[in-house]
Order: sequence, then C-alpha cells, then structure tokens
Amino acid sequence: MNDIATLDKHAEKEKRAAAMSSVVGAVFLTALKLVVGLMTGSLGILAEAAHSGLDLVAALVTFFAVRISDRPPDERYRYGYGKVENLSALIETLLLLITCVWIVYEAIQRLFFKSIEVEASIWAFGVMAVSIVVDVSRSRILYRAARKHKSQALEADALHFSTDIWSSSVVIVGLGLVWLSERLGPEWSWLVKADAVAALVVALIVVYVSLQLGKRAVSVLLDVAPSGLADQLAAEAAQVPGVQSIGPLRVRQAGASVFVDLTVNVDRSVSLEEAHQIAEAVDERVSRFVHRGDVVVHVDPVRRSGENLSQTVSVIAARLGLRTHFVHAHEVRGRYFVDLHVEVPPDLTLGQAHDQVSRLERSVRDELPQVRDIHSHIEPLATPVAPVYDVDPQEEEGLRSEIMAVATEFLGLDGCSRLHIRSGPSGYDVVLHCLADPDLSVAEAHGLADELEKRIQTRIPGIQRVLVHVAPEGEIRSQST
Repeated sequence: MNDIATLDKHAEKEKRAAAMSSVVGAVFLTALKLVVGLMTGSLGILAEAAHSGLDLVAALVTFFAVRISDRPPDERYRYGYGKVENLSALIETLLLLITCVWIVYEAIQRLFFKSIEVEASIWAFGVMAVSIVVDVSRSRILYRAARKHKSQALEADALHFSTDIWSSSVVIVGLGLVWLSERLGPEWSWLVKADAVAALVVALIVVYVSLQLGKRAVSVLLDVAPSGLADQLAAEAAQVPGVQSIGPLRVRQAGASVFVDLTVNVDRSVSLEEAHQIAEAVDERVSRFVHRGDVVVHVDPVRRSGENLSQTVSVIAARLGLRTHFVHAHEVRGRYFVDLHVEVPPDLTLGQAHDQVSRLERSVRDELPQVRDIHSHIEPLATPVAPVYDVDPQEEEGLRSEIMAVATEFLGLDGCSRLHIRSGPSGYDVVLHCLADPDLSVAEAHGLADELEKRIQTRIPGIQRVLVHVAPEGEIRSQST
C-alpha cells in the first residue's frame, strides 16, 4: 500500500508540474501577442492574443482541476473527484467557443465593412514563431503527462495547444500575404484581406477542436462507456476458468479513473468459496486493463449444461436452506421417480419440517418436469462438529477386537489395520482404513466399503457411525493418526 501511495503522490506531482508549465507558457504568450498585435494592428495576432488569453484561463482551470481530481474518495464523493477534470475540459470548450464568436465577428467586419491597416513587421512574424516554439514544447509536456497518468484535463490542454501550432502557422501565412501585397503593387492590395481570412481559418480550427473536446467531456459526464472497453473487458473476464458466461457489464469513467461493474455466471453447484475465488480471479484480470479506479464483480449462479439430477436437487435444496443426500432416481419410460434424504434444522417441528420438504419437492418438479414422483426421508441436520468423550481403555480394546474380527473375515478388503474409535453423545464413531485391488472400479470399491460398514454396525451394538476408507494395495500411506 505504501508503494501505491508513493506512486500516486509522484503522479500528482508530475501532473501539477505539467499543468503549471502550461500556465507559465500561456502568460508569456498572451502578453507577447497582445503587445505585438496592438503594435502591428494585425487581427490575426490579436485573435491569437485573445486565444492565448483564454488559453491562460483554461490552463488555470486545468491546473486547479488536476489538484482537486487527485483527492481520494470520501464520505460525500464515494467515486472520488475525477470528474472535475472532465468538467474543466467542458469549461475550456465553452471558453474557446466564446473566443471564436469574437474572432469571426471581427473578421467579417474587416472583410466587408471596415478597413484597418496591418503592419507585417518582423515583430509580427517573430511573435508567431516564438508562439509555435512554446506551443510545441508545452503540448509535448502535456501529452506525455496525460498519456502516462490518463488525465483527460491534461490531454484536453495538450490537444488545445497542438491546434495553436496550426493556427499560428495560418496567421504567419496571412501576414506573409499582407507583406507581399505591400511589395507587388496596388493590383495586389486585396491580399491585405488575407489577415482577416487567416483569423477566420483560426476560428474554424478552434471551433472544430472545441467541439471534439466538448463531446468527449460531455460523454464522460453522462457516463458514456469508453468505446470498445466493455467488449474488451467482457472478453478478458470470459477467459477466467469457472466463468460460464458474462452477464450485465457497466463501465463509467471519472477523470483518469475507470469504474467497472460486471456480472459473471458460474456453475451453481460450486461452493461459496469457489465462487469467491472465481470472482477474485476476474477482478484481478480485469483490473489489469483498469489501471486506476475500481472493479466490482457480482456472481450469478446458473445451471450448467450436463448437470445431473442429484446436483440439481442438491442446489435447489441449498437455495431453500436444506441439505440432501442419498439421492436415487429411477427412470420408467422417460419419467423419473426420485428417493432422497432431506436434512432439516433439528429444532423444527414435524409439521414445519414437512412444509419445507414439500416446498423442496414442488421446486424440484418445477425445474425438472420429467420427475413424476418424489419420496423424501426427513432427518435432522447433522451436527457440524460432534463432541468427543473419553473412552474406557478396556472397552475400547474390546471394540477393536470385535471390529477387526469382522473386518478380517470380510472378503475383498485386505490389510484393515488403521482403526479410530471416538465416543459421541449417541454412540461410537468408527473409522477403518483398508486396502483393495487397485484394478477394481470405483463402484465395486464403494460397494465393498458400504457392505463392511453395514456388517460392523449390525454385529456390534453401540456403534452409531462407520466410515471405511479404501485405498489401492501397494500405496504407501502415513501411519500417523
């Protein structure tokens, strides 16, 4: 976290330095163009002076916007202050459009209604050349900082000053034509109007750029998703193992920050922990494309293609707060008959438990119309951790002898040696490890284990539960208990 905070502070410092360089450049150019424009009477240069004056205002707005937008989220602004940058870009657009109105008006006056002498002096050319050099320098600084820190305010400023380079070039061309008219004779006097034409061209360039900036600023303020980003993020999230499909996905931008809300559909039979791990993996992958901001992943359970009947019943039961086991289905001419055990909270009355199980049966039929009949065995929910009582050594030794005697005479399972006996509130819990032919099928091995468990419970009184663990012969197993 300290490294992230250090990087954020470094980014803030770089962004502020870039914005301040823009302010300094704007002050210098505004003063220089104003003085030379008044000296020469060039509308093109005065238009550029007014343009630079508003550049100064825009640069100040950007500077303060960058300072405010870097504030962390608080109780009032939960998404942070990033949209201040977008608001500053919109303000800059409005200022530029106001400038254009004055430039166009004055240019039309000079073209058709009044005549003003323009002096195409070395000062006029010099100030515009200096303007181009300064604008090239600060636009590069701003672009570099904007791309590095994904700042729309700095990017707007950089784009703004990039257009100043072209507009200054147009003014130089206009002044050049005025200079030529003075030397080519009276028949070329109409070239004097080139200065006003240059001012109109400057205005058109500024209008175009302003509308582009304004469109982008308004789009972000109205939470328009960045073009193509939603599809890219959906494609990345879909590649995470465990994601079945992508649900609704929303993307909004605030300054340099991007906020993503997306839903991923996962197999409903997975555990809560597995679903959480999938969500974390999606968050991590998507966050690689959202360098600053926040990603929220919502998980929706969906039915997986190929889900078997037992899994479906288990999921429906979990949705109702119940658990099922020993689910058996019998198919008769395309119709299913289901038998199952349902575990309910032990403090329920029989009537309450029966109502819950009836809801489960209706839900199963609604989702699986092919199920014709369901028979449920109701039992109390198993205690997660059963208390263990001390066992009398002599009694334990007798139980061991009886259990091992039953296991020894049982055919199909060999090497039954590891035996654990624990005393609980309702009797003994027994765990027995045995070996079997590794080529047996799982169904055959399970049948042998199940038969031995039943035989031990039947022959030896006082045993509540038996678990037989079957391992393949030849496996080296730890002897620790």
